[in-house]
Amino acid sequence: MSRIGRSPITVAAGVTVTIGDDNVVTVKGPKGELTRQLHKDMIIEMEGNVINVKRPTDNKQHRSLHGLTRTLVNNMVTGVTQGFSKTLEIAGVGYRAAKAGQKLALTLGFSHPLEVEPPQGITIDVPAPNRIVVSGIDKEAVGELAAKIRGYREPEPYKGKGIKYEGEVVRRKVGKAGGKGKK
Repeated sequence: MSRIGRSPITVAAGVTVTIGDDNVVTVKGPKGELTRQLHKDMIIEMEGNVINVKRPTDNKQHRSLHGLTRTLVNNMVTGVTQGFSKTLEIAGVGYRAAKAGQKLALTLGFSHPLEVEPPQGITIDVPAPNRIVVSGIDKEAVGELAAKIRGYREPEPYKGKGIKYEGEVVRRKVGKAGGKGKK
């Protein structure tokens, strides 16, 4: 049995979880509300303040959906209580970020500045010109926006210029000068 799928989800005080028809799960908490349609075959049960996810059979599809369904519900509960955030770092001469109202203005060496509009429920903070913090209650939307921002100028392996996640290690390469002088 799935180790992730069989572990129970503890719902904190102040969070209400409703499981509707066709496995529509709604989670309300201090930070907001999330609703998600989960696979109809999965069995989601709430007993007191504990949620358990079970699978009807042991066929391959149900086994693969078991851990996924439990993780999606757990991320919803965690999102409305604590929220999620991703930090991006900018490296490069002249590369910087600034906040213009709700939008993020990026200067990344292009002929024009880039503007990024955050979707509903996601906030972008710029604590320093070379740091961007994307935060919100939906883990999927936070990760997607962070990946979109990183995709504008991914870190390159020769000088390390570009946008990378905090803690990401960029493998560096030796340039052309590494082989000169040998005959």
